[in-house]
Amino acid sequence: MKDNILIMVSVEAEREAVWRGLRGDMRFDVRLAGVGMAAAAASTAFALAEGKYGLVVSAGIAGGFAGQAGIGDIVVATEIVAADLGSETADGMLTLDELGFGSSRVPVDGQLALRTAAAMQAAGMQAKAGPVLTVATATGTAESARRLAERVPGAAAEGMEGYGVAVAARQLALPVLEVRAVSNAVGPRDKSAWRIKDALASLERACGILTEVL
Repeated sequence: MKDNILIMVSVEAEREAVWRGLRGDMRFDVRLAGVGMAAAAASTAFALAEGKYGLVVSAGIAGGFAGQAGIGDIVVATEIVAADLGSETADGMLTLDELGFGSSRVPVDGQLALRTAAAMQAAGMQAKAGPVLTVATATGTAESARRLAERVPGAAAEGMEGYGVAVAARQLALPVLEVRAVSNAVGPRDKSAWRIKDALASLERACGILTEVL
């Protein structure tokens, strides 16, 4: 890809890991999005107003769904889903799509996602392509994790910014990609089981692969 690429991350530790992985590749511009969909959308829109880009990437660490992605694995989104954006009813949740108010899903370039995941696998990384969920409140119970997995079959990872980044990119008809390194399991909140350092190392390595694929 000849055009510049914007990478949005939520916190400084992620930005540092991404920069290390990119090894000075000047096609990439790595910026802080903040935490959550609203901050990510606003920050991404601001960045896009300042520069010209051919691709927008949401990157960072995330929770992985059991049976889909383990600690240190990389997930490349095939679809970016705002999993808790909609309306609660007695029979369950209604999405924006079901309410007729737009869509809680942003598609990505499926071929690019699969090619990126395949390149990471070829480099010896544990990587897969699958839906990545964006939530306003990080999942903290097994029941919540179960409901999300049922709502979005095949959901592989959960973050808090991807949908916001993707919506901002979509306003300018720019393609978007989401790359997440798993630091913990989606479910009961157990900080003792988090492996943030391992996830950041995986994120760094994954970004090195991005310089070859993009």
